[in-house]
Amino acid sequence: METTKKHSLDFEKPLHELELQLDELQKSSQNSDLDFSSEIKAIEAKIELTKRQVYTNLSPWQKVQLSRHPNRPFSPDLIRLAFEDFEELHGDRLYKDDQAIIGGPASIGGRSVMIIAQQKGRNTEENLARNFGCPNPEGYRKALRLMNMANRFGLPIISLIDTPGAFPGIGAEERHVAEAIAVNLREMSTFTVPIIALVVGEGGSGGALGVAVADRVLIFENAYYSVISPEGCAAILWKDRAFASDAAKALKLDAHELLKLGIVDRVLEEPTGGAHRNWEATAKVMGNALLSELDDLKKISPEDLPKQRYEKFRKMGKVL
Repeated sequence: METTKKHSLDFEKPLHELELQLDELQKSSQNSDLDFSSEIKAIEAKIELTKRQVYTNLSPWQKVQLSRHPNRPFSPDLIRLAFEDFEELHGDRLYKDDQAIIGGPASIGGRSVMIIAQQKGRNTEENLARNFGCPNPEGYRKALRLMNMANRFGLPIISLIDTPGAFPGIGAEERHVAEAIAVNLREMSTFTVPIIALVVGEGGSGGALGVAVADRVLIFENAYYSVISPEGCAAILWKDRAFASDAAKALKLDAHELLKLGIVDRVLEEPTGGAHRNWEATAKVMGNALLSELDDLKKISPEDLPKQRYEKFRKMGKVL
């Protein structure tokens, strides 16, 4: 599925204008007897060239913008395209159901897994229902309930990450959001089933880490994973959110920088122009990568998984 081209970022404007010209030519060709095939081919060639020019060597800030693109596939879109038989389970059995985190059993490549996925909304109504993708403590407790179930029944856990961060509101603090995340970190480190985390969009702070203590951490090339958002960092260090692009560069939150630093284990390529331009291709890359990692993790004994997971995270932050 090609997503609609209703929204373009500033650096995408040259490409967007060419695509509008192509749409107009195609409509004119359909509505008249004139032959515009040569003009259409010329614009298509120019679009491909412009794509390579626009999306080659993107800055860290531009990649952050792509990770937030309104047309980017969200977790439910990727689940629908890459998995089968997903059955969403609700509630933390303590307070309520947090729609910023969804989860439940599914299958991929004939294998049963447990999916945990963070989820934003595409419009105001959905964003309000899903709290703009910022989970409350009950979201993390629901995730833990499902992960405990997976561990009990021997299901590998796949966590799809897409959040600017955990919700910092008064209600979340009253219900102990920091404690909920801390408990998840502790419990995930002990599970004897394989865990794969994939950053599909934004990976913000403890809000992301609360479901990301995994044997393998993957990231899409235009996603980011960071201790703080660029705007938050700019507000603290520069006292001005306008310095977000400088903060993005300083934070080294870009996927390939994270791979060099050992924070992630694998970078997944997106279709030319970003995941928002071709959902099916994005989901296929994701599905193949997950199956490959599941094959590798199957070779590790349940007793060794938590040991290796612990060592993996202990190594992070070491100065070599």
